[in-house]
Amino acid sequence: MSIALRQHIEKIIPLTDSEFDYVLSHFTTKKLKKHQFLLQEDDKVINDYWVIKGLLKACHTDKKGRIHILQFAMEDWWVSDYQAYLNSGFATISIDCIEESELLVISSVNKEKLCRELHSVAEFFRKKSNVGYVALQQRILILLNKNPQERYDRFLQLNPYLLQRVSKTLLAAYLGISRETLSRLRHP
Repeated sequence: MSIALRQHIEKIIPLTDSEFDYVLSHFTTKKLKKHQFLLQEDDKVINDYWVIKGLLKACHTDKKGRIHILQFAMEDWWVSDYQAYLNSGFATISIDCIEESELLVISSVNKEKLCRELHSVAEFFRKKSNVGYVALQQRILILLNKNPQERYDRFLQLNPYLLQRVSKTLLAAYLGISRETLSRLRHP
């Protein structure tokens, strides 16, 4: 796990052994079972999570009971309710495990401490946040401007490895379409 995190960080910034050991000391490990919640709506959010192993979904359930999936988070991805995390607030989304998962956990206090003390770590988190913002903007634009076939094709292009790991129901919720529409797209 520590090797994977170091490789993840060093895709963006180099760290000495002592710097990495110090960074790692600010994380804890969390293991969750399939269908277990990491966060539920209205939970206080104080942590950010990096996925070592497994697959999670971040979603919102509307007043009609429909699930809207914002993100799938798999190995080497970060996940949290960032609105709540950055504002020390309460979750507006839920995050639960699609597969048994293992995560590295960093609190907002520890993250801020690391960023103050190590400029390179602040640079890492800044760049990761920027990449996340860009991905979210692209996702929103795809939902707004693409038809269901184009959304499905884009998902396949960007995430072909997820097709075997995500149920049709969850994939349809992520794409913003019905399960029936997804079936038609998959088998024209």
